[in-house]
Amino acid sequence: MRDLVKSLNQLCDGAEFEVSWYLKDFASGVAADRRGKVTVPSASTRKTSIMMAALAAVHAGKLSLDQRVTIDGRFQDNDSGTFQHLTPGFWITLRDAMVMMIIVSDNTCTGHVVDLVGLPNVQRYTEAVGLTSTVHRYGIPPRTGRDSSLDRVTTTTANDQGLLLELILKGTEDPEMAARLECTTALCRLGLDILSWQKLKTRLPSLLPLGTKVAHKTGTGHRCYNDAGIIFKGDRPLCILTAYTVGVPDTVADGTPGFAAAYHLIGRMAQLAFNELGGR
Repeated sequence: MRDLVKSLNQLCDGAEFEVSWYLKDFASGVAADRRGKVTVPSASTRKTSIMMAALAAVHAGKLSLDQRVTIDGRFQDNDSGTFQHLTPGFWITLRDAMVMMIIVSDNTCTGHVVDLVGLPNVQRYTEAVGLTSTVHRYGIPPRTGRDSSLDRVTTTTANDQGLLLELILKGTEDPEMAARLECTTALCRLGLDILSWQKLKTRLPSLLPLGTKVAHKTGTGHRCYNDAGIIFKGDRPLCILTAYTVGVPDTVADGTPGFAAAYHLIGRMAQLAFNELGGR
């Protein structure tokens, strides 16, 4: 683990932007981080806690997985996902709205899910499960242009997202851990399954062997590109890796677009972790 941490830090030292990460090796139980407690824009990695807050509301009997969610025009003024382009007036189930919110980061669905749960309840839930440095400020991002100052966006830390992912994973088998998430083990399994259905695979999974299971959520904001997930080897959870990049330039020194450099760095981090921890 020590050599892996050194390699990850050397990789990040060479980046032309700030990088925060958190890593936990499940075999040894050892965790490490780089700027893991530093507050950063969460972008859409915030949606993991929104999903879990919705599942907690289902467990409490306030919502139902099969209830109808009518997709109207209130939340279609956004630039993420697919439902922004569809004709409003149709309905899907709450379960399916959560699926779309995660696997293609659909902001129209996110707006509806947050509207049903209630933004104050999402924040209460986030704090209650231990994400003390995560602040939800909206259902879908406001049109603020290039202003991504921390007091105007949803914020989190690499460590917070690592904690949430570990709780979800443990909650799939441990009723006490599921209860900490205000859920059942079955609802935690659904949450983990949804994360594993992720279709946006240009970051953590990008340099892993084809078919590698990664339960994760990406996030994209102004000059920030993030991913937070659980990497598996076969059916065995190998590690948690959360990676946040901040201040990514439009173009890095060698001419590569900044977003592509951030994507590659996150993919390389996952590859290093997979090769080191999965080879034992």
